[in-house]
Formats: sequence, structure tokens, C-alpha cells
Amino acid sequence: MKKKLQVFISSTYIDMIEERQAAVTAVLNAGHIPAGMELFKSGDQSQKETIKRWIDESDVYMLILGGRYGSIDPESGKSYTHWEYDYAGEQGKRRFAIVITEKKLMDKARENPNFLEREQYSKYQAFKILALSNISKFYEDLKDIRLSVMETLKDYEEDKNLIGWVRADTVKNQTKLIEENKKLIKENSKLKENLEKSKYRLKTNEMINGYDYKQLNDTLSKITVRLPDNYFKEEQERQLSLLDCFIIFASKLNFGIENNVHSEEFEMFLFYDVIPKLYTFGLMEKVKVAGVKYQRYQTSKEGLKFQALYHIERQKIKDL
Repeated sequence: MKKKLQVFISSTYIDMIEERQAAVTAVLNAGHIPAGMELFKSGDQSQKETIKRWIDESDVYMLILGGRYGSIDPESGKSYTHWEYDYAGEQGKRRFAIVITEKKLMDKARENPNFLEREQYSKYQAFKILALSNISKFYEDLKDIRLSVMETLKDYEEDKNLIGWVRADTVKNQTKLIEENKKLIKENSKLKENLEKSKYRLKTNEMINGYDYKQLNDTLSKITVRLPDNYFKEEQERQLSLLDCFIIFASKLNFGIENNVHSEEFEMFLFYDVIPKLYTFGLMEKVKVAGVKYQRYQTSKEGLKFQALYHIERQKIKDL
């Protein structure tokens, strides 16, 4: 009789929905049982105890590691995913990791800059090194995940130390097995629902004030700005696109430009010739300065988002 292994699937949530679904499908297609917990409240000990029980009852722990470290468990100081990984190791579970490639990570970051870890980057890198030091494989797309799951589980099927699950007709108490199966079906349904929601959110994440990023990028590149004559001698040097102005002079624009009496001539050029054009698209915003007569503008939140998407896209082109 073929051994059915229970596989606990662990990952961060919002950036790994498609990958998680691919792993669940691969485990089912291999004739095994996927398990795992979706979002749980930070610091909720009862939920952590439930996760421990699920890991204890599983034969294999599978980690899908993207570009995020995840929410921090205040008790351990680690992310919940990292905590699960270590707990599975402490319990002697077979662990293997499927880790995103740098190229794929940049693709996902282009879809959503939040898919890159910023706040806990050092902890993320340490966790990634730990995962790669054990049994692990890289993935470029979803088919790599499905293939890795199938190959790894085939090897684990031959491991006599893994107990696995048996047919229901050999189990005296079938009620518990039925309830667990209901939970798995409910989780699978929830994953499909979240996948659809995620696709919609990813689409809206590339919108800048209601404009499509690529369309706005193309529009800004076609608007010409003439730079001050006394700064550039050659005629061709005095012509820049509005897009180039926004990127080249980002440090000044992001910090803020004022039209006070102490402002430099070039700052006045930016204030009167560049900022109004960027303001039209919502890329600049007026900043309230109490008790003064001058005005101050700086890059808006949407403008900073545009700059981030621009640099991610440029880096991706360089990496090709």
C-alpha cells in the first residue's frame, strides 16, 4: 500500500498565494496530504499551539521562501514562518525549502514593491542562508515548484522512518480523519478565493493616481522641458523629457523646493517650470509651512511609488 504523507506547507502570505496553491496542487497530485495554516493573529498563543499540533502530525515540512521575511512573533523575535521552520527542525521533521531565484524576485517586486523585504532584511538573509544550507531547490516559475514537490516527495515515500497515513477503513476512529479532510478542503477553497483577490490587488498596485504606470511613464517621456540656458551650453543639452527631470533631479524634488528669496536660480526653474507639470499628474504635492509667505512642494507618496517602480524596471533590464 502506498504511503500517504502529510506535508505541512509554510510561507509568507500575500506574496506567495500562487506558489502556495501550486504546491498544494502538486502534493495532492502526488497522492499525499497538504496541510498548513493561513493567517493567524500575532501573539495568539492558542493559534501557535494549533500550528504546533499540525506540524507534529505532519511527516514533512515544506517551506516556500519568497522575498519577504514576514510578521514577527514577539515571543521568539523571529518571523512566524522562521519560527515554524525551526520548530519543525526541533521535532525532527523532514524539511525542504523551495526558494525564489533573484530574477523571479525582481519580477514580483515589479508587480508590488512590498514583495521585497526592507524592515527585517538582515533577518531575512540569515533565514534564507539557513534554508539553503538544508535540503532546498530554487524556483523560477510555478512549474518548478510542482516539479520540486513531486521529486522530493517521491524520495520521501521510500523513507521507512516516515509513518504517513493509512486507508480510512483501517482506522478505528474515522471521525477525526473526516474533520481534518474538511479543514483541508476549506483551506484549498480559501486559497483559490485569495488568489483571485491577489490578482486584482497586484493590478491596482501599478496604478499611479488612477494612471497605469507604463502609460504614465510613456506620457512623461514625451513631454519636453527646456533647461536654463546658463547651465547648459549646447542646444541639445537643454532639452530633457519631463520623465528625465523627475528622475535626475529626484533628490531635490523629494526633499522639497521652495520659492523663497534664498532659493537658487535652478530651484526656481524647478519650482515654476517642472513642478507644475508633475503636479498635474499627482506626482508632486504642496506642503503646508506655517508662518511664511513662500510655498513649498515635494514629491508625493504616489510620486515616490512611481520612482520606485521606475528603478525596479531599470534594474530588471540591466539584469537581462
